[in-house]
Amino acid sequence: MADGAAAEIFSPLTDQDPASVAGYRLAARLGSGGMGKVYLSYTPGGRAVAIKVIRPEFSEDPEFRRRFLSEVRLAERVQGLYTAPVIDSDVEGHHPWLATAFVPGPSLTEAVVGHGRLPVSSVLFLVAGIAEALQVIHRAGIVHRDLKPSNVLLADDGPRVIDFGIARAADATALTGSGVTIGTPSFMAPEQAEGSTVTEATDVFALGQIAAYAALGTPAFGEGTAHGVLYRIVHDEPRLDGLDQELRELVSGCLAKAAGDRPRTDEVLRMCQAASGETQLRRPGNWLPDAVAADIARRAAAPVPPSSHPATQPVTEAAPQAAGAAAGRASDHAAVADAETAHAPGTPAAPGPAPAPSAAAPTAGPGVRQQPPGFGPAVPQPPAGFGGPPPTVGYGPPGPVGPYGAPGPPRPLPPRRKSNAFKIVAVSLVVGSLIVVGGCSMLVELVRGASSAAGNGPASPDERKPKAHPEPAAYKDIELPNKYFLAMSDDPLEPRELGEGGETSELTYLNVSTDGPSLGIDRPNGKLSLLKNSQKGSLATCRNETRFTDDVRLNRLAPGAQLCLRTSSGHVGLVTYRGHSPEGDPSDYVKLDVTVWRDAIEAKDS
Repeated sequence: MADGAAAEIFSPLTDQDPASVAGYRLAARLGSGGMGKVYLSYTPGGRAVAIKVIRPEFSEDPEFRRRFLSEVRLAERVQGLYTAPVIDSDVEGHHPWLATAFVPGPSLTEAVVGHGRLPVSSVLFLVAGIAEALQVIHRAGIVHRDLKPSNVLLADDGPRVIDFGIARAADATALTGSGVTIGTPSFMAPEQAEGSTVTEATDVFALGQIAAYAALGTPAFGEGTAHGVLYRIVHDEPRLDGLDQELRELVSGCLAKAAGDRPRTDEVLRMCQAASGETQLRRPGNWLPDAVAADIARRAAAPVPPSSHPATQPVTEAAPQAAGAAAGRASDHAAVADAETAHAPGTPAAPGPAPAPSAAAPTAGPGVRQQPPGFGPAVPQPPAGFGGPPPTVGYGPPGPVGPYGAPGPPRPLPPRRKSNAFKIVAVSLVVGSLIVVGGCSMLVELVRGASSAAGNGPASPDERKPKAHPEPAAYKDIELPNKYFLAMSDDPLEPRELGEGGETSELTYLNVSTDGPSLGIDRPNGKLSLLKNSQKGSLATCRNETRFTDDVRLNRLAPGAQLCLRTSSGHVGLVTYRGHSPEGDPSDYVKLDVTVWRDAIEAKDS
């Protein structure tokens, strides 16, 4: 690759960039976006990875961190042919980051801007690949929320979807309303523009916009100010003049205003198959035009960290085994990137095993770049461009071996917990004193409190005090059968069968009425509320809600609808309805996601 072409794709690291992140030596900066900066690095086995370091503004927001932790854990479960596997992360450190496999190809945005609209055959294969990616993402309980051309990378064997689910964490922080933009208006769905509930159908709408963009070269709802574009998305029809007839039904269906009118991802795949004449979607040879395929080929050589991992340097005993395992795991995944801007290059010749970690970092001086706080030791600054003299440090300070053989940062020991035995001894001494002085009534109260403190059982409801900031407990994909209920105090939260007397306990699914199936609650056990589309499901919303009901019919619920549950025992639940058992299924159940805040409100006697 020419130096000029490389410079357009990879930016050399500056004094403001870290030299390594948790043991990953950085080779170049790939880009930056609303969430943070993205860097190129390699596993010890030589596979390229993209590392996204989250912006400090987000890192300092507790709600963002909580959501980010949840979303990354879900994203780690996504392993599809057309998705970017998350292979490593630190979501709780001072600088949160995540690493994905790296794709040697341009984004769809770059391909269309640089080479124009794609032919029908390419668009059909593109849409089918993204639809398969969405199926895997949705099965993991994730809605992408920010599917757009720059989050679709083009590899020589098909598209790759990146950044799934991360936008949801950004939505949780106040920064999104104070100058930090997450999401692209031109590729949002009507429900996003209106601030309503986001569901899997939201991603299908974005898929229709991507198909139109790839086939026409321009967004379906035009460009301009965010307010203008969002107004057209909600109120106007898409501009599809010039769209090939083979794509018209597919694109129009995905761009239906009502979420319920859009096709499911499996229907999208069938429509792609039909539009291709019931033949294989993959054509012999390149699936992309020659100009785009040549662009991918030009990105085949990526820069490496300065004199990265010289093979002659010794490694630690654990490093060869870990590096071999890392290379094996990396080869199981398609190379995928993680950036909101340009991603490119592939894997250079394997640079060899990682060097042993240095005992100490070099002191400041000429040619030494100092690390920003929290990123590790200083690393020698290479000369202009890429390459340079061998560094005197390895992958970071000594510590536990990471998933790819790189030593990770030392982890602090967990705080020592005081033994319950200590509590019991202390209580016994006090009890003896009380017996001597005849404090029998105080003794009863003290023993009751000691039993609770020592973990011998929960306090009774009238003794529990509501917590100002209780920790949420999330339970995904609960299948609640007919005549079963959920008790918010259960952990894990699992369906329990109603008693023969028909008594209910908190959230119950019943399909025994002529009015149809419903989710309900007996009023003595708590209160149930159906949230409006404009309301954001949260602990604060559920605490303040006053529109109570005994039950909600399923015909009033669309996938993604949310209900608040406040129990007489002091727990708060946020219930997200995901759907009903499919027709023909021998079981009758509803699928729910439930988040519980225990002891979040004052307990009431039933």
